Amino acid sequence: MRYLKTYLQKITNRGNAKLAESIARTAEDIGNQHIRNFSFTSHEIGLLFGNVQSGKTGQMFGIMCKAADLGFPAFVLLTTDNVVLQQQTLKRVRDDLDGFCICGENDSGLFIENSLVKPAIVVLKKNARVLRLWANVFNSTGFMKGNPLFIVDDEADAASLNTLVNRNGQSSINRYLDSIKNGASSSLYLQVTATPQAILLQTLASGWHPYFSYYFQPGDGYLGGDFFFPTSGKKPDCIDFLENIKRPTRNVVTRHLAVSAQIIGTGGKVSNCLLHPSVRQAVHQRFADEVIKELRWCAEHIDDDFIAELEVQYATLEPKKSEKLPFDNICKIAKDLVKNNGIKILVMNGKTDVESVEYERGCNFIIGGNTLGRGVTFPGLQTIYYTRTSKNPQADTMWQHSRMFGYDRDPGMMKIFIEEHLYKLFSDINATNNSIIAQIEQGIEKIKIYYPDGINPTRKNVLDNKHVGVISGGTNYFPFYPDNDTIEDISKLLEHFSDDEPYYQVNLRLIKEILTHIVPSPDFKLSAFLSVIDAILSEQPAGQGILIVRRERNVAQGTGALLSPNDWKLGGAFIDKIVLTMYQVTGTKGWGGKALWVPNIKLPHGIIYYDVVEDNSEV
Repeated sequence: MRYLKTYLQKITNRGNAKLAESIARTAEDIGNQHIRNFSFTSHEIGLLFGNVQSGKTGQMFGIMCKAADLGFPAFVLLTTDNVVLQQQTLKRVRDDLDGFCICGENDSGLFIENSLVKPAIVVLKKNARVLRLWANVFNSTGFMKGNPLFIVDDEADAASLNTLVNRNGQSSINRYLDSIKNGASSSLYLQVTATPQAILLQTLASGWHPYFSYYFQPGDGYLGGDFFFPTSGKKPDCIDFLENIKRPTRNVVTRHLAVSAQIIGTGGKVSNCLLHPSVRQAVHQRFADEVIKELRWCAEHIDDDFIAELEVQYATLEPKKSEKLPFDNICKIAKDLVKNNGIKILVMNGKTDVESVEYERGCNFIIGGNTLGRGVTFPGLQTIYYTRTSKNPQADTMWQHSRMFGYDRDPGMMKIFIEEHLYKLFSDINATNNSIIAQIEQGIEKIKIYYPDGINPTRKNVLDNKHVGVISGGTNYFPFYPDNDTIEDISKLLEHFSDDEPYYQVNLRLIKEILTHIVPSPDFKLSAFLSVIDAILSEQPAGQGILIVRRERNVAQGTGALLSPNDWKLGGAFIDKIVLTMYQVTGTKGWGGKALWVPNIKLPHGIIYYDVVEDNSEV
């Protein structure tokens, strides 16, 4: 049986030909580049990176089918520790994938009875008890002693990594996943996520850093980071800053009613509004009460002020997926919703259990905190009210809050109510996301992650403190014990740059070439600086930097400073560019008695660059 062909035909038959094309491209790329040449004797790990809510599940299924075509007989599909999500995933596997032996958490008997006659897919949630049980099943049957295992870990950054790495321990889920993958004769472990920061900052020695990374493009009609947080820096019309709004909750309520009336009036099934204020349950209830209060105000002013407020929101609607209804129609439908209790207010948190069926139809306000993040999809989500703040914001957690991303949104009716500083945080996170994508697409192996000071890439308990360091933009770095592979080669590269010129604007590729002639030393993270340059070039192929050249410098070695006050001030004036200052020291005051070229590099200000160092001696 040709598993991939069968799956793609099923997707095409459902009317999703373009989705089938996208899945085929991903499956063939990963299959031909990384699965076809798999040795069936090693344990390898890879990363499948896609945007939030961009259709990762279909891509995962396509890759599994391709792996089955190429000889993998057993698959484990991991979901987050959520009973509903595991059951939904299991149902989708059964609906979508033909020809496999499909097992849930309680189907160990079926797995054993099948004896790998059909390729087996076991769908498990990342729960210590469940993983321990199946680690025992795999080990006791003996099937995996002579067979490869293909593990697909959805949301791999969420629970799989070792949270005890800095306490000389191993967290239980991480330990059982190790046992499952290493218990097979060989394994290919595919990490899947839209937020790979924690994964990319793992060391190779940990066993959880990907050997390869693949990014799949979202399909047509997807609204993602660049729609809401464009790289141009210009605020799009769909963003309203809360600082400029006198009664934000009323604006949110009337906006959602206007949008819902347009959607319902043109045959749509559902219109959702999301309020994400805090992790605290008391705050959720307070916002629910505010929505109820504003809906009561709408009812009390249904024939006067409510109409005026609705008209303001109507004027900004520009539906792209339906013809805009006359205001009278919108007003009538909105009034009916208010008068006839056609609106649901759903609070989603640890206290309340809200099933997805409750927000699949009608006009709904959904309020919550952590439960609104990873793995939860809200159909017809057009309006967001986001006020959640943190003293130490984490990029991956915040990005998973981006429930506004997706395919079924109407771009002409999206509206995000958010504080300006939070919008800036999301914009910064989107910029780094784009940088990661560009680096993966360019085939850069050592992917560099960087954020403005004040944003952490991920939670600290999964990063090895002994191996993950930071390089601060705006700081001057130079080696105390420098060396050149050949002084003559550097001199030749710099011969056209005069000491008399204060500075030169040059291509970053030249700066990179100059640095490659510097011999690495433990106190100067040359590989890190080179990978930062690669990261910038991946997005800006003609990226520019500043070069300062000074010869015959009679500087003493080991004094704690290299640059003269004037050169230090000159380089500091360029806050958004890489500045490389090359000093040719005379060698009369140390430096091994040689007229060496000594580099001083300064990265763009206000940015923290995260560096994974495999060798302790380099930290």
